[in-house]
Amino acid sequence: MTPPFSIELYLIPLTYFACFFLMGYHLMNGLREAISGQSDRFSQSASRELENLFLFIPANRIASVSQSAGIMGFLTGFFVFGDPTRPGGLLGGLVGGMILFFLIRLIPVLAIGILKKKRLEQFNLQLTEALVTMSNSLRAGFSIQQAFETIVQEGRKPIAQEFGVFVQQTRVGVRFEDALANMEERVESEDLTLMVRAIEISRQTGGNLTEVFDIIASTIRERSRIEGKIKSMTAMGRLQGIVVGLVPIFLLLIMTVIDPKMMADFFSDYIGIALLVLVVILLGAGFFVIHKIVSIEV
Repeated sequence: MTPPFSIELYLIPLTYFACFFLMGYHLMNGLREAISGQSDRFSQSASRELENLFLFIPANRIASVSQSAGIMGFLTGFFVFGDPTRPGGLLGGLVGGMILFFLIRLIPVLAIGILKKKRLEQFNLQLTEALVTMSNSLRAGFSIQQAFETIVQEGRKPIAQEFGVFVQQTRVGVRFEDALANMEERVESEDLTLMVRAIEISRQTGGNLTEVFDIIASTIRERSRIEGKIKSMTAMGRLQGIVVGLVPIFLLLIMTVIDPKMMADFFSDYIGIALLVLVVILLGAGFFVIHKIVSIEV
């Protein structure tokens, strides 16, 4: 005999289901807003950094490309390292997907850092010649403003771009000292800071700026020579660090190709997932320590 229908029998399960559904909805909504806010901040920061490199890319385009690449990386990691038919495999897919997601999101940051470093090295290399040119211009009777314009007219990037912004700011009414400070903050070069301080002291005390420029140029040349010697002496250590750090990654790829079933079981096990996370942390720590060892300030 079929028992009579009673709404009380289904009220408690329905209530629990509604509560969990609302909790999950608000949790996912909060997570989406957090990721969206972080993505917007990252894209705006990346856009400002690229503008300082004179690469004008809209922030919304950076955000869309970064989000699309991150989602594709997450899906790739989920289906490669995960097995949705088992709870452990599902967790492994989520962990692998999140690792690839964050690694892909780090690529723009690393790329911008490399571009900034290369541009800064080229700027410092050109600054030595610019100081000599400015010193000769001052000896010829030019003012300091005209000496800056001489470097701009030569058109050698990136120093002509940075000095051009400085000249434009002074022409529209920005104080000379403020324009120098803006350029110093924008370029973030120790050699440029040395030049700016020399100009400020000379304008306050009335010193011989041509001799100061010659001394600064000689100092920068000597420091560049020492830095090049240090890089050549520490090149083997940097290469060893890169090779040792990449060996576990190559072993992981090779073992995945040779025995996919064994690696699938490894990624679907909680201990395997924990070991994978530990390896990533240790590799990051190793790269950081080696970078600190071989990075010698001059």
